[in-house]
Amino acid sequence: MTVNTYRIAVIPADGVGAEVVEAGRAVLDALAGASAGRFGFDWHEFPWGSAYYAEHGRMMAEDGLDQLKGFDAIYFGAVGWPGVPDHVSLWGLRLNICQNFDQWANVRPVTFLPGIESPLRAADRADLDWVVVRENSEGEYVGLGGRTFGARAGGSEVAVQSALFTEFGCERIMRFAFELARTRTRKKVSSVTKSNAQQYGMVLWDDVFARVAGEFPDVETESVLVDAMAAKFVLRPEELSVVVASNLNADILSDLGSALAGSLGLAASANLNPERRFPSMFEPVHGSAPDIAGRGIANPIGAIGSAALMLDHFGLHDEATAVRQAIERTTAGGVRTRDVGGTATTREVTGAIVGNL
Repeated sequence: MTVNTYRIAVIPADGVGAEVVEAGRAVLDALAGASAGRFGFDWHEFPWGSAYYAEHGRMMAEDGLDQLKGFDAIYFGAVGWPGVPDHVSLWGLRLNICQNFDQWANVRPVTFLPGIESPLRAADRADLDWVVVRENSEGEYVGLGGRTFGARAGGSEVAVQSALFTEFGCERIMRFAFELARTRTRKKVSSVTKSNAQQYGMVLWDDVFARVAGEFPDVETESVLVDAMAAKFVLRPEELSVVVASNLNADILSDLGSALAGSLGLAASANLNPERRFPSMFEPVHGSAPDIAGRGIANPIGAIGSAALMLDHFGLHDEATAVRQAIERTTAGGVRTRDVGGTATTREVTGAIVGNL
């Protein structure tokens, strides 16, 4: 008899999403099978995504959020496909879930794996490991604005896109970052803004950061402009531990970090509702990759790493560590997909990770 069964909503969505989600499920099922009944997973798959949009005119069922509410977590693949505008696919599915379930903390570890060559020379001489914490509910992706004057002749249409920063939203993501920093070897939080040019919302961010930092005297801090932080990712990455930034800035910086680690295919993420009022969602950072979808060569490590974050969310920390160590053994052993210099297929990498658990 299984003591704890976690109900997981699975949304493979588009492109390689189905392939990498299958890989993550295989790893989690292998863990559960070896747990002597301590835990298990009850998977429920939903067919939402661009193909669903082509048939129904929407990215997910009209009552989709109500269907998802009762699950312990959501395991997501990737969204986006030719023929469906990116803003339609993103806002219709992923952002629809994130915003309505108040998944306000997006956590994206930047992990340098053994056996994978980084374009960053510093990776050869330093033990690099940092986490990007992204404010995931407001900022530049809040969706305020509109387009008008479209009927005017001569290219006179106007678009307004507004960012929204609240003291409440800034404070809760900063406290999350400071608490995370306290669990790490180097207790440091780097705050990122562009407050020299964006004098309202991002100055508010700076002011809140200074106030919250005063409550964590044991944590080292710095405030860095986003362009300078992009340079620091490349030139002085050994100084990083926890990087907290707004929705847009953290989105861009975390992709840069993943590229420096070797590939976007390696990057895991968690969209968390820390209060657990709603299910949290776990997904690889990479996109749907239509150019390689269905060929069986997608890198499953980002999705499997996201599954490890889900294990952490459930309090299964030893199991999460086992998954990460199995990933490291696999890459160190030379079993790698093409995006990181190898020849292995998605299934071969997955099988190696299962074998290394």
